[in-house]
Amino acid sequence: MNLSFFFRRPSPVFHSIEEQFFAVQKALPEDIPYNNIFAKFHSNGLFRRIFILLQAAFNQGDINHITGDIHFIALFFKKKKTILTVHDIGSVLNKTGIKHKILRYFWFTMPFARVNTITVISEFTKQEILDNFNVNPEKIKVIPDCVSAKISYSEKTFNTERPNILQIGTKTNKNIEQLIPALSGINCKLTIIGKLSENQIQLLKKYKIDYENFFNLPFLVLLNLYKKADLVTFISTYEGFGVPILEAQASGRPVITSNISPMKDVAGEGALLVNPENPEEITSAFNQLITDAELRKTLIEKGLENVKNYSALSVSCQYSKLYKTIYDANNS
Repeated sequence: MNLSFFFRRPSPVFHSIEEQFFAVQKALPEDIPYNNIFAKFHSNGLFRRIFILLQAAFNQGDINHITGDIHFIALFFKKKKTILTVHDIGSVLNKTGIKHKILRYFWFTMPFARVNTITVISEFTKQEILDNFNVNPEKIKVIPDCVSAKISYSEKTFNTERPNILQIGTKTNKNIEQLIPALSGINCKLTIIGKLSENQIQLLKKYKIDYENFFNLPFLVLLNLYKKADLVTFISTYEGFGVPILEAQASGRPVITSNISPMKDVAGEGALLVNPENPEEITSAFNQLITDAELRKTLIEKGLENVKNYSALSVSCQYSKLYKTIYDANNS
């Protein structure tokens, strides 16, 4: 079996897809050799995308796995040998206009029709696809993301006087506009990962939040920031999965996340859940975690137990079974 993984062009800003599949690859059995094909251009502009598509078409294997983002390359692939992983469909939800119709067709409708199997990272994403596209449910297989083996538990004495709160992401769905006022009056340091908008900077100033901001970080630097944090906040309004929840749990940090799917499902019992649209509830959760040592201990213990369900070996076994099933079907 010759397995080919197809990745977008590497970026210092976006690397979650790559880290996921690098972890999966390391856990694959020896009888599944693989090649990685990285797009030579970033996916923007018609001619660059045509080149990406052609590059992919000439590098097909016995099994082709499109890992995400560049879904459109499925156009020239052999359908019965191709797998597409979809992380979420947020880019086309509740949007109109010709640009979004093109996006919807080339990134979702057409690729869905041109692959053997669609893998999704949560039941939530599977249901969103079924609600918004005409796809046979049997074609969709749920295989969750895994937690990177590069992350390890790191003990830290919690700073009750001035905790370091780690916020992952600054896009609209990351809900930082609700987080900032919720922290008003709480003596803390807010460490924010992701480029801040001018509006977000003004909010931080308005509510007098002491903060640090980092972006374009290598993955290992990000892992070090988990270790320095006292707690992690991930109160998104929309996600396809929620890997930062698992990364925080694996690091041994208490987590506050949203009480909606898929975040609450990913977190298991290892996080404090809040309504992401309710600043008062968010404030209360922070105060509760900062003052209640027993609660922090319980969440950390349950978080470490929860991440065992998302090990690279467990996820890799699910992919291995899928690869072998498709390969055998094509060579019987």
